[in-house]
Amino acid sequence: MYRTGHLGIAMLVYAPLGTLLLTSGRAELALLGGAGMYWLASFPDCDHRLPLVSHRGATHTVGFALLVGGALGLVGWTLGSRIDPLAAPSLALFGVAIGGLSVLAHLLGDVLTPMGITPFWPVWNRTFSLSLTRADNTAANYAFLVLGVAATAGSLLLVAGRLPV
Repeated sequence: MYRTGHLGIAMLVYAPLGTLLLTSGRAELALLGGAGMYWLASFPDCDHRLPLVSHRGATHTVGFALLVGGALGLVGWTLGSRIDPLAAPSLALFGVAIGGLSVLAHLLGDVLTPMGITPFWPVWNRTFSLSLTRADNTAANYAFLVLGVAATAGSLLLVAGRLPV
């Protein structure tokens, strides 16, 4: 997948959590989480710019999702501790969720391509691929973007009470 497709998949994956946050009265977290998913949608592809790191290698694993989730959890804990010590655990959990979910959404996009991913490396070196579309398929990338925008819009309309359940 290219960035366009990864953004769409990130929105698709985040829509249920965003809806839950909005309906729980946590609009600020819903917005922050959406921004985090958007910002991190292509983060695993940082391997293109890292020497000695192969593309779809270490940054395309469940371990990397845990690492990014842990890093954002630490940020959430640190910020929460400064704002309100009682908020630190929930902000840490939120950081873990957004960090991990964003990488997992990226992996979902790449598992759709023939190249696939080895998500459990280095424990299990098996490549997973659904071979549904090539990464450079413009139509597929934009289709995922449209689906992600539709899911986000549907979530907002549902919360606003304009979409029947």
